[in-house]
Amino acid sequence: MQTFDRRNFLKNGAVLAGGLGLGRGMDAAETDTAISNSIGVSSYSFWAFRRDEFRPLETCLDHAAEMGFDGLEILQRQLVETDSATLQKIKRHAFLNGLDLMGFSTHQGFLSPDKEKRQKNVDHTIDCLEQAYQLGIPTMRVNSGRWGTSKDFDDLMANKGEEKAIEGYSEEDAYEWVIEAYETLIPEAEKRGVVMGLENHWGLGRTPEGVKRVVDAVKSPWLQVTLDTGNFLEDPYDRLGQLAPQTVLLQAKTYVGGGRWYSLDLDYERIAKIMHEAKFGGWVSLEFEGNADPLTAIPESLTLLRKHFG
Repeated sequence: MQTFDRRNFLKNGAVLAGGLGLGRGMDAAETDTAISNSIGVSSYSFWAFRRDEFRPLETCLDHAAEMGFDGLEILQRQLVETDSATLQKIKRHAFLNGLDLMGFSTHQGFLSPDKEKRQKNVDHTIDCLEQAYQLGIPTMRVNSGRWGTSKDFDDLMANKGEEKAIEGYSEEDAYEWVIEAYETLIPEAEKRGVVMGLENHWGLGRTPEGVKRVVDAVKSPWLQVTLDTGNFLEDPYDRLGQLAPQTVLLQAKTYVGGGRWYSLDLDYERIAKIMHEAKFGGWVSLEFEGNADPLTAIPESLTLLRKHFG
C-alpha cells in the first residue's frame, strides 16, 4: 500500500544517503531540519462529535489509508464498545490498511474536592490504559480536567479557556489533586508500556507552566507531554517551545473553512522548526477542527503537514 511504499522509500533513502556520505559535514542546524516525522490523523478529525457517518473507526481507518496517512490516533469516546474482541477487530483493520494505531486520546478530570469523584476518574484512566495496551497503542493523551464552573464549552471558549475555581478552593488544591492522581497512575502505565502525555488542554493545562509543574512533579518517563498546537490561543510559539523537549506526541490543528469556536493562523514552518530543534522525532497527529468537508479538508491539511514535517 501507499504508506508502506513511502516508508520503504524513506528508509532506503536514509541508507543510501549514509552510504554516500551525504550526512557528513552537516552542521547542527542542518541536521535538525533533516528530521522526518510520521504523520497520523485523529479519528476526531472525521467524527468531531457531530458527524455520525464517521463514528465507526473502521470508516476512519479506510479514509486515513486512502488519503496517505501513516497512522490513526483514536478518540476514546468514539468507541461504542470497549470489549477485547471489538478492540482486536479495530487493530486488525488498521493492520490490513497498513496503518499504525499511534495515539489514544482520552478524557479525565481531577479538579474536584470530592475524593470519590477523583478516584472514579483514576479508575476510568486505568481502563483507558488497558484499552490502549490491547490496541497496541504506545501513548495516551491525558488531561488535568476542568473546574466545571463554565456554563458550557461555548462559554469556556468565549473566555479563552479561563475558568474560575470552585468556591473555597484554589489552583494550589488542584495541583495537589492532579499530581496525586498521576502518581497513582504511573505504575499502571508502566506495566502496560503506555506513555501518558499530559495535554495543554484547559484546566491546569491552559499554560505551559501548568503542564510542566505536573509533569516535573510526577517525574516519570511514563508521564510526558501531548502538545496541541491549537490550545494556546495567544502567542503560541514560545509556549510550544517550552513544552517541546518533553513532547511525545504533537497534535497539529488546522481550521479549513473556519474553526467551530475559533481559528488560528498557525505557521507550521515555524512550529516544525521549534519541534525539530527540540529533537522531536515522534508522531504528528492531525486534528482537523474546521467547518469544511473533512474528506477534502483533511487531505489538504496532510499536504501542509507533509511539507513541513514529512
